[in-house]
Amino acid sequence: MAEQIKKFKPKMVSISDGGDVEKLKGMIKDMDGPQPEILFGPDGMVEVARHPDVDSTVTGIVGCAGLPPTVAAIEAGKNICLANKETLIAGGPAIVPLAVKHGVKILPADSEHSAIFQCIQGLPEGALRRIILTASGGAFRDIELSQMREYAKTDPGFLQKKATTHPNWDMGAKITCDSATLMNKALEVIEAHYLYGTSYDDIDVVIHPQSIIHSMVETADSSVLAQLGWPDMRLPILYTMSWPQRVNCSEQTWPRLDFIKMGDLTFKAPDVEKYPSLTMGYAAGRTGGTMTGVFSAANEQAVAMFLDKKIGYFDIYTVIEKAMEAHKNDLILDPTLDDIVNSDLWAREHVKKVVESGVCKELVAA
Repeated sequence: MAEQIKKFKPKMVSISDGGDVEKLKGMIKDMDGPQPEILFGPDGMVEVARHPDVDSTVTGIVGCAGLPPTVAAIEAGKNICLANKETLIAGGPAIVPLAVKHGVKILPADSEHSAIFQCIQGLPEGALRRIILTASGGAFRDIELSQMREYAKTDPGFLQKKATTHPNWDMGAKITCDSATLMNKALEVIEAHYLYGTSYDDIDVVIHPQSIIHSMVETADSSVLAQLGWPDMRLPILYTMSWPQRVNCSEQTWPRLDFIKMGDLTFKAPDVEKYPSLTMGYAAGRTGGTMTGVFSAANEQAVAMFLDKKIGYFDIYTVIEKAMEAHKNDLILDPTLDDIVNSDLWAREHVKKVVESGVCKELVAA
């Protein structure tokens, strides 16, 4: 944080812990130029997000903690550069109407939804027929389900290590694990529904191992438009922040796509037995209301426990399914933001209770 402050010289900064304010001030006391105002905690995030000098707000805080500053930014009329899936997956029922009310654009920063957003520029209303999300297939795309189950019995450490190693992208442990389970794609299906108003019946997922086509759209006349590029997150982030303009990038900064070097592009249907997350994601989306947030929060808690070696790989699916089943009786179809946050907290605690109950029988990595 201190290095970023020295480099970019912001007017205002917010950190999570107020106890670190003085420490941060000490680390930047010798910086060139004026010292920034340093805020902290949830209130600090809100103040930064809605500051009068801000044009667009990038929301990248993981989980429902990102909802209050996002709401504040929308109410202040700031366009949202969305890098936090939970904002729409959990908060979609409340966030989307709020953005419409304040005339705010929600601009996606992840590669798949940026691809869709780029493809639909200039399409007339009603021309979007179908969204086709591409998935790399993650770490286990070339390993048979039977072999994975054998590893779960004999070498859970292999699954643990493999799940946090992505074949194409350089990402954090949680999102890499979500890619291995294909949970990231299930979450993106829900996000696509809220971003573009597309029916779940018109959102498809295909495995595309090369990660060159980042997603596609089918138009009303059966044309298919695709956005292509090397697997690098810089481009979607750049486009989100520069839209509707295109920033000129040199070949040194951004290598051009070479259609000869990239080789064959291949596609196949996802194996829903191997990746039950897709079935659960569509089910959560079609149920709607607080179920999508429960699905996301249960996954987040389950993955955290998997990475902490408290549950096995296949246990991730088990505990999420049990959380969704338990939430059916408490489902709220038209939730407030408080309902969304409370459901998120409930899902996390329920996953912990499920694990403590002894339901998870799988061996865990040493």
